Amino acid sequence: MSQLKPLLLVENLGISTVQDPRTLINDVTFEIHAGEAVGVVGESGSGKTLTSLSILGLLPRGVAVTAGSVNYNGMNLTTASPQQIRELRGSAISMVYQDPMTALNPVMKIGKQLLEVIESHEKLDANSDQRVRDALKEVGIPDVARAMQSYPHEFSGGMRQRVMIAMALLLSPKLLIADEPTTALDVTIQQQILSLVAEQRQKRNMSMLWITHDLGVVANLVDRLIVMYAGRIVESGTVKEIFTNPQHPYTAGLLSSLPTTADKSRKRLTSIAGVPQKPWLVGQSCAFAPRCFKVQPECRTQIPHLVGNLEKSVACFHPMGAL
Repeated sequence: MSQLKPLLLVENLGISTVQDPRTLINDVTFEIHAGEAVGVVGESGSGKTLTSLSILGLLPRGVAVTAGSVNYNGMNLTTASPQQIRELRGSAISMVYQDPMTALNPVMKIGKQLLEVIESHEKLDANSDQRVRDALKEVGIPDVARAMQSYPHEFSGGMRQRVMIAMALLLSPKLLIADEPTTALDVTIQQQILSLVAEQRQKRNMSMLWITHDLGVVANLVDRLIVMYAGRIVESGTVKEIFTNPQHPYTAGLLSSLPTTADKSRKRLTSIAGVPQKPWLVGQSCAFAPRCFKVQPECRTQIPHLVGNLEKSVACFHPMGAL
């Protein structure tokens, strides 16, 4: 796979605030190939969402890409015109957001909102309504005719998220970005949404970037994992490698905090002491050094860089085991 041209290539990405410059994302590099699903995990503030928003030019006001590039199918999105980005957004690359209640327009009927997706990229025709009905039906929305005439508040959280997925898939994107879309849902509904996304990805041979803080959520959903900490990638690799042979102490700490069905004694879960550093306060050191049980003097005076390959890489002077 590594010899094939990636669908999405993020290289040495840097993101900073514009005024009173503060580095938020530093030297982030990863790739996603056609049909591949990649997960990005890390604590709140690690830079997951900012990285995903930068792909579609949706960074908040006062924040900008200041280094590196984002290439989609050979196009540099960091230098593309606003019109080029708009043409890609929602068609070639779609996004599902964390909170469907704020992502959907509360005063517009569901059918109208999905029709707007089509209208933003092509002219509406006699077949447009049917395309919307088919999209809603495909994600398991019951009574589609009624749903099209309903407002978002008339749906449960799970149903609203299904609507968001239908909207994202309406124009058959090549890449789906999902920013913690199951966080606000209960466990049962969460599993239904995960199964739905996995089914649609396989059916469409669609690439996916799944953002989450929960390793357990992505264990059976993605092919590769990227672990972020304080605005940098600290480890990446296949799901099997990450779960069975974590190299970075931070990744090992995240995994040890997960409950397992094999634990019959219900022992106390392990937690990582301390809190994450702000990316702009790290300086020339490993950001995880203040919380790391393997810390050595060089960890406090040098920045570790990713070493390895697509299957497994780690940014650590003293990894958990041999690569």
